[in-house]
Amino acid sequence: DDERALVFTIDFFPPIVDDPDDFGAIAATNALNDVFAMGGVPLLALSVAALPEELPTEMVRAIFDGADRQVRAAGAVLAGGHTIRDAEPKYGLAVVGTVSPRGIWPKSGARPGDALYLTKPLGTALVLGGAKRGLADPAEAVRWMRTLNRDAADLLRPFAPNAVTDVTGFGLLGHAYEMASRSEVRITIGAARLPALAGALDAARAGVSTAGTRNNREYAQADVGEAVAPELVELAYDPQTAGGLLISLPRDKGPALEAEFARAELFLARVGAVEDGAGVLLR
Repeated sequence: DDERALVFTIDFFPPIVDDPDDFGAIAATNALNDVFAMGGVPLLALSVAALPEELPTEMVRAIFDGADRQVRAAGAVLAGGHTIRDAEPKYGLAVVGTVSPRGIWPKSGARPGDALYLTKPLGTALVLGGAKRGLADPAEAVRWMRTLNRDAADLLRPFAPNAVTDVTGFGLLGHAYEMASRSEVRITIGAARLPALAGALDAARAGVSTAGTRNNREYAQADVGEAVAPELVELAYDPQTAGGLLISLPRDKGPALEAEFARAELFLARVGAVEDGAGVLLR
């Protein structure tokens, strides 16, 4: 109707952490955040699960409990779902949400002169890969992956951003490229401004990388300044799970947004700007 529109999304994947409660919570957060990235509010969710028959009952319960807590924290209801047998565990959510038709955040509205903001640090895949080699402690990455984008979206809503997306599998540069292409603009990102999770840059320096990172390089094909350190390039392409919001906001609204996030003690980093042109530049 004139006041409410429905939004639908689905996301699920295999475990990226060992703890089943963390896995359920992270998978739920990743799916719920898609609704927040559209300016919406989750209403209800359905579990999508593929689980080995031999998986212990307590582990299955922990996955579902972790997800249920996140759905409730998002203000929604986990209303059921569907489970099948599979050799490898997989879990996620199908989510229905509502949004004002006049308040839908597009990916295509970035305008020259906008400032670009990010609401979470980067490096989840680097940290998790580094942890497998004893190079990083995953605790901080897990905490951020369990963090819903609800509070950030609630604070952002009154500022009427020009474009928003959540940073997930395509990495920062991949999602910036998508926003730039749809908006027919050029996005410039300052490498020195990129916020990194603890251990992410050390993992990159040690050679940790993923197939997703290589795919993101091929997809975004960003122009990279000669002075940019290789570990920062790796960070900018690193695929994220349950990443933060990437926000394109009129520059004159930036100081007020920064003040509001600081008042609420929420993370916010200004990482770049929108210009005339095409593509993405990391410098």
